[in-house]
Amino acid sequence: MRKLLLIPAALLAATAAYAEGLPGVTDGPGPNLVIEVADASGAPKGTITLDLYADKAPNHVERLVMLAKQGAYDGVVFHRVIDGFMAQTGDVQYGKQGGDTAMAGMGGSDMPDLKAEFSDVSFQQGTVGMARSQSPDSANSQFFIDLAPATFLDGQYTVVGQLVDGWDVLNAIKKGDAAANGAVTQPDYMAKVSVVE
Repeated sequence: MRKLLLIPAALLAATAAYAEGLPGVTDGPGPNLVIEVADASGAPKGTITLDLYADKAPNHVERLVMLAKQGAYDGVVFHRVIDGFMAQTGDVQYGKQGGDTAMAGMGGSDMPDLKAEFSDVSFQQGTVGMARSQSPDSANSQFFIDLAPATFLDGQYTVVGQLVDGWDVLNAIKKGDAAANGAVTQPDYMAKVSVVE
């Protein structure tokens, strides 16, 4: 089995504090992922909207859209959330809310891994990237949303989009234990993920 990690927790000191809001961010041509977030008890926390970059990472965007349309992301937890860095989700194999999520972060979908689609887009607050293992060509279904600029990821992870609405909801997602590399107990989850073309 593989563990999909972004970076060791020791490197988190490289992240800078982020400013409130997302100035200058506009919704592009999409498609958009609309994610309804709920806490572990099922209480709604709000909605976040991600504008996906089909022009920058067509294969990865196609995968996210396909999984969302299949309902595969519904009920998937935010298994790794590191304050001042990012919130990670998308493990459709091991990350379903209400089940045993002890292995969340180690799985993917039943589709093959994707070849990296690196671009010149920098990882800033709200940037959406694909999680992967050591191999650049191992992204599958998991993705993360940056809570702060993370330019040390530039050119190493595929950027698939940008958060365009719901910054407050994203920042309210339950944080994980920093000593456990962001692992979250009783995590928030994606109650419903819809695609808006």
